[in-house]
Amino acid sequence: MTPHRPRATLRQRPARGAALLVAMVLLTLVATLAAGMVWQQWRAVEVEIAERGRSQIGWIMNGALDWARLILREDALNTQRRGIPTSLNEPWATPLAEARLSTFLSKDAANTEGGPEAFLGGAITDAQARFNLRNLVEDGKVTPEEVALLKNLCRQAGLSEQVAEQLAEGLQAARTGTDAAAPLMPMRVDDLVWLGLDSGTVERLRPLVTVLPRQTLVNVNTASREVLAAVVEGLDLGTAERLVQARQRTPFKTLADAQAQLPAGITLKETVLSVKSDFFEVRGRMRLDDRALEELSLMQRNGLEVTAVQRQRVHSVLPSGR
Repeated sequence: MTPHRPRATLRQRPARGAALLVAMVLLTLVATLAAGMVWQQWRAVEVEIAERGRSQIGWIMNGALDWARLILREDALNTQRRGIPTSLNEPWATPLAEARLSTFLSKDAANTEGGPEAFLGGAITDAQARFNLRNLVEDGKVTPEEVALLKNLCRQAGLSEQVAEQLAEGLQAARTGTDAAAPLMPMRVDDLVWLGLDSGTVERLRPLVTVLPRQTLVNVNTASREVLAAVVEGLDLGTAERLVQARQRTPFKTLADAQAQLPAGITLKETVLSVKSDFFEVRGRMRLDDRALEELSLMQRNGLEVTAVQRQRVHSVLPSGR
């Protein structure tokens, strides 16, 4: 005869299983919520650290820009007092090699001990050492003389002369803005892709051209031999190289000084060349742990006043081992 089981015992087993299942669900839910809260707190700390680092680097880069502004202002003072031209023999042309930031901040090791290793470097270059694409269009009309100079530059870069015509037409359309499909006005060399140029063409033109807020002259004291050979009619690369070597010994105070170094038949035009510059590019680089920030600023000098016209920052993560 089968023994009789109490009804209460049969009902208790499903009840205990349901309670155990509820407990496991609640435990899983609590663990998930706790892990989410911990992750959110960790994420908030990481974001705060990153924002603080970005803010600190930004202030340091502002200080580096002030340093560049001071150097350019001192150079302007020398120009006014002694008539010194803008040349590569001036202090502004000496790049700042990457150095540990603590060497600038304090000589007391106790004040910097334990902090992250930060390195700062930079350089100032003459923006008027290159051909200014703004010169291609004046009063909404393309200037044929300037287009001819740009064609010479294109040949120096191994590009077709059609590139010069394409740039002139694109800049004219951007300046006039009469067409609804007109491109935006480029502000820097990278923006030339807006005019239909591919990235490879832009890279070839980068060391030869620039885009400045207004029309400018090419500085004969800072331009490369390629630029000089392109903007001076009848000047070949060999003669341009001799001109570069002559200015290294003694910068040209006037165009007449540079003209004296050239053979007969080659004329330096005051409508194309100068011995002074008003626009400079300041490139600064701040490296902190595995991150780096680079800033490229365009500075304009008007008398003793030096102002930042453009600023562009680039953040990057360095590969391991650097």
